[in-house]
Amino acid sequence: MSMNPERYEKIKKYARLASKIGLNVQKNEEVWIDAELDQPEFVTMVVEECYKLGAKHVQVNWSHTPIRKLAVKHETVSELGKVYPYSKAKLKYMVKALPSRLYIISEDPDGMKGINQGKFAKAMRKSRSITKPYRDLMEDKYKWCIIGVPGKAWAKKVFPNLDEEEAINALWDAILATARVDDADPVENWNKHNKFLHDQAEKLEKLDLRKLIYHSKNGTDFEVELIPHCLWGSASEKLRDGRVFNPNIPTEEVFTSPFRGKCNGTLVATKPLSYQGSLIENFSITFKDGKVVEVHARKNQKVLEDMVKMDEGASMLGEVALVPFDSPINNTGLLFYETLYDENAACHVALGAGFAMTLPEAKENELTTEETLERGINDSMIHVDFMVGSKDLSVIGIDKDGNKIQVFKDGNWAI
Repeated sequence: MSMNPERYEKIKKYARLASKIGLNVQKNEEVWIDAELDQPEFVTMVVEECYKLGAKHVQVNWSHTPIRKLAVKHETVSELGKVYPYSKAKLKYMVKALPSRLYIISEDPDGMKGINQGKFAKAMRKSRSITKPYRDLMEDKYKWCIIGVPGKAWAKKVFPNLDEEEAINALWDAILATARVDDADPVENWNKHNKFLHDQAEKLEKLDLRKLIYHSKNGTDFEVELIPHCLWGSASEKLRDGRVFNPNIPTEEVFTSPFRGKCNGTLVATKPLSYQGSLIENFSITFKDGKVVEVHARKNQKVLEDMVKMDEGASMLGEVALVPFDSPINNTGLLFYETLYDENAACHVALGAGFAMTLPEAKENELTTEETLERGINDSMIHVDFMVGSKDLSVIGIDKDGNKIQVFKDGNWAI
């Protein structure tokens, strides 16, 4: 890792942050790390930090986007969607062992560009029918975290005018800044940040809002119903056994799952959406009675149309998230081409799967997919965030008595 000593020391702090705050690794835990081939030295740093915190075993699972793309190109739908016996055995082991999982993102945003989206969707549906029951058994029972590190292609995508080494260093600096890794103690930075976001979530829960109304001069005119007494997620999460972890580094959002099938109006995207190697630009989505009825995009409209048809739940919302326009990520002025970062630049919503954890009874009870559907949580094979936050965005909440509360004004928190 060739770079100046100051940046290198911050990267070491970042590895510590991912292990300590992200996964909150405890003694005798098993840790799995999923990573691309771009940053082996950083992955090694994280493995070391996990062992320092007491992990009994750390397993690294390597992947490579070009290989995944070749599989989509050459394999039949049946083969692509097949779940081999060794994969089932791995899922069964995961259900039993519940390893903490760190997902390190570094791949080329254009890496899957040009794939047959229809073929890919059919294969996903086929494999999901087999893997979903295992994943449901693990839901809310294990710790996980997603972080980013620069890959060569990703860095050049974000900084096309820099040479490769300069681009990687520039992306490192942006990642470290948005992750609150500076000369101070990053762990303490995150303790303070978590508290602020939890305080905002607590305010929203006390308001017990039943509806959110969005307005922006760009054409956003939208309202969505919320599940009564819904919980709001933010920053760190706590499992039923008391273990705490941070699913995303960075994060600026406070979020919940809206009432499935109960929204109307138009949302205008304020940032491009990088999806499966395609950049969907200047787009809007219109909902009626909870479902997408119309989409418009200046670029890659067909990709957007196909996305909302992936399955029944793909045309409905699974998340609404409040993020201040004046966020550290938005203030970089960068488009990261990666949802982990771009979704935390401004308010966003997500098409597809919702979060059972936002149901008030989910704190004490395990619920099946059918039970969460009955209570208003959407289900889908996708969960795709797109950004709707703008400098003039207004979000008004309506409580159970019909009172209006200004939640966001001019794109930022008003509560």
